Amino acid sequence: MVEESSSRLDAVFHALADPTRRSMLRQLSAGERTVGDLAAPHPMSLAAASKHVKVLEEAGLVRREIRGRTHVCRLEAMPMHAGQEWIRHFERFWTERLDVLEALLTANDEKEHGDDQRER
Repeated sequence: MVEESSSRLDAVFHALADPTRRSMLRQLSAGERTVGDLAAPHPMSLAAASKHVKVLEEAGLVRREIRGRTHVCRLEAMPMHAGQEWIRHFERFWTERLDVLEALLTANDEKEHGDDQRER
């Protein structure tokens, strides 16, 4: 189970690593789009766009449906949740460390101000 979860997370981060694929996901967040629609804002062929969509599909981020000769894609956002949880772990890690730093700086300021008061 851990290996399957890890490989899914790897696929999500791999898919999100490319700016073209992130752009496609942004487009899909507004609703269904054809592969041609997804390709249009980018200087690429339909075949290249289809390869990007395939990476998004393999990560579970996009579902493609064939309607006649048209490939229609829609966003499947749920797999991003695992990535968000992974990042949230490190957010907690850094928040705890920054809280400790803040406490140390506050204590240092209080000590310095206390020393200044005694010198007067």
